[in-house]
Amino acid sequence: MTAQPAASALGGRSVAGNLAAQGAAVGLVFVAGLLVARLAGAEVLGEYALLRVLPWLTGVVVSCGLPLASAYFLAGERREDPRLPPTLALLALAGAVAGALLWLALLPLFDAFFTTVPGWQLTLLAATVVTQLFTVWGKACCQGRADLRGANLIIVTEELLFLPAYGLALLGGLHGSTAVVTGLLGGGAAATAVSLGRLAATGFGRGWGRPHRPLAAEVVGYGARGQLGNVLMLVNLRLDFLVVGTLSGPAVLGVYAVASKFAELMRLPAVALHYVLYPRFARAGADRARAEMRRFLPRATALTAVLAPPLAGAAVLLLPALYGREFAGAVVPACILLAGLAVEGAAAVSTAYLFGVGRPGMNSWGMAAGVVVTVGLDVLLIPRYEAVGAAAASGVAYLVTTAVLVALARAVAAHGTRPRRNRHAHSIRPPQVRTPSRPGRPRRRRARGAGGTDGPAPLTAGQPGGRDHAA
Repeated sequence: MTAQPAASALGGRSVAGNLAAQGAAVGLVFVAGLLVARLAGAEVLGEYALLRVLPWLTGVVVSCGLPLASAYFLAGERREDPRLPPTLALLALAGAVAGALLWLALLPLFDAFFTTVPGWQLTLLAATVVTQLFTVWGKACCQGRADLRGANLIIVTEELLFLPAYGLALLGGLHGSTAVVTGLLGGGAAATAVSLGRLAATGFGRGWGRPHRPLAAEVVGYGARGQLGNVLMLVNLRLDFLVVGTLSGPAVLGVYAVASKFAELMRLPAVALHYVLYPRFARAGADRARAEMRRFLPRATALTAVLAPPLAGAAVLLLPALYGREFAGAVVPACILLAGLAVEGAAAVSTAYLFGVGRPGMNSWGMAAGVVVTVGLDVLLIPRYEAVGAAAASGVAYLVTTAVLVALARAVAAHGTRPRRNRHAHSIRPPQVRTPSRPGRPRRRRARGAGGTDGPAPLTAGQPGGRDHAA
């Protein structure tokens, strides 16, 4: 594996680059949604919004949060272990296959959500479970290896490549959901090629050892604890989509999807901060990560709070003008969501810190608090107020989640992140290299009969200070 930058290299320039990439990706999603809305209507747009999320969710959940864990292990103390890359690659392959099979098993359930998508097209979309998992995994590997240019490239291309695929489908005479499904299949395959190609070009496949089962178990354990929080975050972000689509129909869902996507512009700076700070904290060590978390927390909070009012004004002016009168009802939900996301910067820094110091389960507790609020308020508000009720429920849930995450991060920082001994330390830590500045200890002799013989060299226990990343 090639040498990787130090934590200090992941600074302001990296945040700015990732923010630009995230902004470009959101712009491309906006253009894609606008095209689908104009050419196919609100109903197909609502189903397109779900079809972008569900295959990704299926693959990432079945893989037990492999992308999240890959970024952590490639940034952390295991990053020079030659057994790590092949172990991660095999886990990605296994997750892709299992995710596709699960998608096929859930087809009868999906029929309830996709009224305009034929069953045979839903079957084909099992391929997008594979392509999305490999794309996201490759992006996470670039993030963990501090290849932010590669990660930014994948962030942009995974959204960009839907557009030419969708355009070719339209030119070929396809329309409606058929053109959308074709665009998702073609764009997903191309994005996977870019993602895996970037890993190959930057030397990810060089110097591999053999995959290692105990290391795989630790990766899966960390990923599962962290992915629980990510799934709960997705519930906070997208449960309202499912409830609105079920109770109010695809047309209302299409309007609400426009409001939600616009409001999530607020998340761009927060996402960029999290994307860079997560591997930075993992590389820096507990003491430095703690100090940097405390320094970044108020700055990130102020950044997103300042952006809320101008974005609300933009929503009033732009949404009806861009999408047409049919989507005028998206303005009020968008403003409500922006109010809830105004402190998203604090959530981003807190989450990055908990992940970076090996406490992903703590982040899951914070997300769980938001889910409780989301479920309760969705049931109360959506049946009566539809899109406005969904926005109010999500806005309150965002505020509650942020408050809990900040409290948990401060608690972990106050009590320290005491390392715990890893039960796989003998088998997964690389052996210590003896150098002139660090001579090896003299071997002890064990008496064996007359004269005695040299006993076996003592086993090393790996590097001190290991931890099992338990939350």
